[in-house]
Amino acid sequence: MYTLSKNLKLSAIIFMVVGFVLFAVDYVFLPKTIADIEALHAGDAHGGGHGDATVADAHEADTHHVATDDAHAEDGHVMTEEEHNEHLLAGYQNKPWSAVYIAAFFFFMISLGCLAFYAVQYAAQAGWSPLLLRVMEGITGYLLPGSIIMFVLLALSGFHFNHMFHWMADGITDPASDNYDKLIAGKSGWLNVPWLLIRAAIFIAGWNIYRFFAVKFSKEQDEASDNKSHKKSFKIAAAFLVFFLYTESMMSWDWIMSIDPHWFSTLFGWYVLAGMMVCGITTIALITMILKGAGYLQSVNDSHIHDLAKFMFGFSIFWTYLWFSQFMLIWYSNIPEEVTYYIQRIEDYNLPFFGMLVMNFLFPLLILMNSDFKRVNWFVVMAGIVILLGHYVDIFNMVMPGTVGRAWSFGFVEIGSLMFFFGLFVLIVFSSLTKRPLEPKRNPLIEESKHFHY
Repeated sequence: MYTLSKNLKLSAIIFMVVGFVLFAVDYVFLPKTIADIEALHAGDAHGGGHGDATVADAHEADTHHVATDDAHAEDGHVMTEEEHNEHLLAGYQNKPWSAVYIAAFFFFMISLGCLAFYAVQYAAQAGWSPLLLRVMEGITGYLLPGSIIMFVLLALSGFHFNHMFHWMADGITDPASDNYDKLIAGKSGWLNVPWLLIRAAIFIAGWNIYRFFAVKFSKEQDEASDNKSHKKSFKIAAAFLVFFLYTESMMSWDWIMSIDPHWFSTLFGWYVLAGMMVCGITTIALITMILKGAGYLQSVNDSHIHDLAKFMFGFSIFWTYLWFSQFMLIWYSNIPEEVTYYIQRIEDYNLPFFGMLVMNFLFPLLILMNSDFKRVNWFVVMAGIVILLGHYVDIFNMVMPGTVGRAWSFGFVEIGSLMFFFGLFVLIVFSSLTKRPLEPKRNPLIEESKHFHY
């Protein structure tokens, strides 16, 4: 039985406290009024002030790239200084909300991806993985609190505590309003707050109900004298995977893609799924190696780590294939409504946009292609850390351009949010791991897993 050490618990709490403090400090100093934005301009003009180069860069870029600005008019209207300042202020006001949203979604995504991988093991009757099932159950322990946090953030957006989702703005679907948007109005049957929250509740309920019964049947199987509970696990896993494939796609449209409501991609659900799976599997590998290094999971051998690393490598390549397919088709067709999505990211988010390609494709390709490297723990750990950070940057690229535009930076609110949710994730996951023995007792495939060699 795994015991949560006081040092790990204390470290997780310290991460949460430090993260909250960093977030709060930066939030206090973010611009709150037009006067603050004007003061930043003045400070930048004299080489001092806030020190955030994005404000000066954005102001200069507006005079050269008005056609690609987030809030530009289709008739080529050039923003006045006052409009420009209002636009920047809106971005800064969304910045802390966006930082929290990105970090919350990232760790929720890890848990949900791990749950899908867990279901695949039962549906496929995999013989190599039963020794890892308790690790997966521990990681999915974050699913309920993580999904509740996501629902609360969506509800707060719907109640206009922030303006992250442009389609939620007042009058956006009213033809009589100055804020009317014909394209968004045409999507209002799907993009409306009540229906968004109802869908989110259905998704979250379905995912958590499966997790509840999966763990319940797993516990029953440990104490049973037959395999009835294991067969139940197989049946509900197969049903869940059908539900998951539909709901994951709709979730990605609602929670991420609708941040840019004028843009859409038919590959987007698969793209988010690939990132979700590689993050979930990478986390399984990292936690398994941590536990094995601490003296637990002694039956886990290099072949188990090798197979996890193969999945990390395979889903990284799958993610790259989807990224390139989506990018290449949109870029080559050059339809203005579609290609603007990438122009904005290439021009305004150049470093994170291309940096995450190196982290999510090139790095795992070079490190994990060699079969021998997949058996070396520190190679897998190094690749895993880079992959997780790379997919955090990927979500950053999905969210920030549509919520803060050119007013982005990576500062204390982003670091603080990431630290807070990392601490919360570690605390919940490792606490969940203490509730049951790390090795299943009566899984019918456990002996095959113990003797697994590749």
